[in-house]
Amino acid sequence: MYGLGKLSVEVKVAIASGVVFFSMLISRTLLSETVDMDTRAKLFRVQFLLLVNSFLLIGSLYIWKRTVTGLTRARWLSFRVAQCWRIVVLLFLVFAHSSYLTMFYLVAEEPYWLALVSYTCLGAYIILVFFLFAFGCVGQCHKLLTRGGSSARSEPPAIPGPAAVSSTTNNRQTILAILMTVALTVLGLRNASLPPEVVRVEVPLDKLPPSLNNLKIVLLSDIHLGPTVGRSRLELIVSMVNELEADVVVIAGDLTDSQVSRLLMVSEPLRRMKSRLGSYFVTGNHDYYTADVEGWYSHLRSLSIQPLHNSHARVSRPDSPQDWICLAGVDDLEARMLRYPGHGMDVRAALAGCAPELPIILLAHQPRAARQALQERPDIGLVLSGHTHAGQIFPLSILAYLVNPFFSGLYQVGEHSLVYVSPGTVYYGIPMRIGSRAQITEILLRSP
Repeated sequence: MYGLGKLSVEVKVAIASGVVFFSMLISRTLLSETVDMDTRAKLFRVQFLLLVNSFLLIGSLYIWKRTVTGLTRARWLSFRVAQCWRIVVLLFLVFAHSSYLTMFYLVAEEPYWLALVSYTCLGAYIILVFFLFAFGCVGQCHKLLTRGGSSARSEPPAIPGPAAVSSTTNNRQTILAILMTVALTVLGLRNASLPPEVVRVEVPLDKLPPSLNNLKIVLLSDIHLGPTVGRSRLELIVSMVNELEADVVVIAGDLTDSQVSRLLMVSEPLRRMKSRLGSYFVTGNHDYYTADVEGWYSHLRSLSIQPLHNSHARVSRPDSPQDWICLAGVDDLEARMLRYPGHGMDVRAALAGCAPELPIILLAHQPRAARQALQERPDIGLVLSGHTHAGQIFPLSILAYLVNPFFSGLYQVGEHSLVYVSPGTVYYGIPMRIGSRAQITEILLRSP
């Protein structure tokens, strides 16, 4: 850490960029159709870890400079306290960097404490970098304005000198950033520990047959079974779903972050999930990251959950089989980017055979996929998505809002189409939620 700290900023960025470039080379050249799936999964893990940690390295150097190099120079801080503080910050950064390793090596029936601590540190890391950078920018702007005002006057500089004032100001900004990070981390942990909120949404659906009026669809998304989401959380979700007495249950992607073999016991509560007319699943990007989609398809079928792999199912009541909804599902957008054999978003295949006079509901994990599907087929009445987590934690919520055409909630698209984006039923990795709440969505279909 001390050695890296002596390098110039340009060298640090060059090192990080080289790691990122190396990871991209692996992704584009070695992850081809000629490589078997197990090897591809291992290479992807290496690429993913290099990519993430190269970006984390830049932030870690910045955190170290602001919270250690800067603070420990303060005269009011004793040598012993300064040394203890260095150890605390170093451990914090080590835990943050090791978070993604737990995804591949610490997956069990219930989360390991190490995984929870590592991902909590990662969440705090993201918040801390944001506030340090934001306060630093504000400080620089204030300094420029102050210099501009001082240059117009002929008075000699005040005592203490500008360097001492600047150091004191930076330390105050750093302490404030740390305090805000701690407060938001505690708030986020508490919010994420709460059971999902059940939200009822009434959706007017064109061409809905009278026999299917008030059909109840329960939407789940982004459960992310893995290092920080275990069996007990899934049991709670299944229990809550069963209390809603759904006609149909749909899982709109990102069910898992690991292979079936590691999550057999964790996923077992899904066997008890009840629905009158069937339960369905479509893939999300993280399901493809496991490199075990076919294994999950087979396992979910054994749990009475039907995967929709660019396909559709007829949803109808037993007493009116002639009236049905085309419930379709498409593969996640990233299946093609990852070159996953036999997979890739195909709206035409998913809707082949759907009657034009009856309503169409499409499951598409990413809001960008929802937009593409509606551009291709404007006759789709409702698209159910997830992926955004409603940002999950600040400041990632800003990025999620900017890069997705639909962020969270119900959107009208054109005259006859709607998109509903779930904020997610649990969380991804980081056991925190700031500015959003985990959700189970109860959708009631109504005739307009």
